[in-house]
Amino acid sequence: MKQHRGRIVILSGPSGVGKTTITDALMDVVPVPLVRSVSATTRAPRPGERDGVDYHFLTPERFEQLRKQGQFLECFEVFGTGAWYGTLRSTVEQALAAGKWVLLVIDVQGGLEVMRQYPDAVGIFVEPSSWEELERRLRGRGTEDEETIRRRLDQARKELEAGKQYPYRVVNDRVERAVQEICRILENEQHKLEADSDVS
Repeated sequence: MKQHRGRIVILSGPSGVGKTTITDALMDVVPVPLVRSVSATTRAPRPGERDGVDYHFLTPERFEQLRKQGQFLECFEVFGTGAWYGTLRSTVEQALAAGKWVLLVIDVQGGLEVMRQYPDAVGIFVEPSSWEELERRLRGRGTEDEETIRRRLDQARKELEAGKQYPYRVVNDRVERAVQEICRILENEQHKLEADSDVS
């Protein structure tokens, strides 16, 4: 039986919306052969983060070298921090060729860029249940100063607007419900893929 090429699944949303929590829960119940893509970054690791598991932590020089070589599907600099993030093309392509669905948890602009390159990518934008809830979550982290929080909230307003371009939007009012909705989306996309391959 011929193995199908995998699909890219993009999960985006403003900082503090719960993408990491949703991703962790999703990986236990997902109905497709989903693997996480590990992004590269030049920022320093946060407590508990591991190189090669949470991120590929690169020096700014190495990141720039890879960027100039066109090794990233998407990459961007976080305004005001000097930190770069990117998705390595080679790791995504290897997983797709093996029939895996690759989960990219990336910012909105990166997600839109990947959807431009891969029109069959499944774009899912996670929205907060309310603006107040998003602000509460950001402040509740206790890891950032007021200036950083204000900057993240300003960015969140822009991302919520840009997120309207995503084919799917899921409100994270409860993690379990958001995960169930994402599973339904992925099941539907898998059925479409199977139906298309039966026709061809």
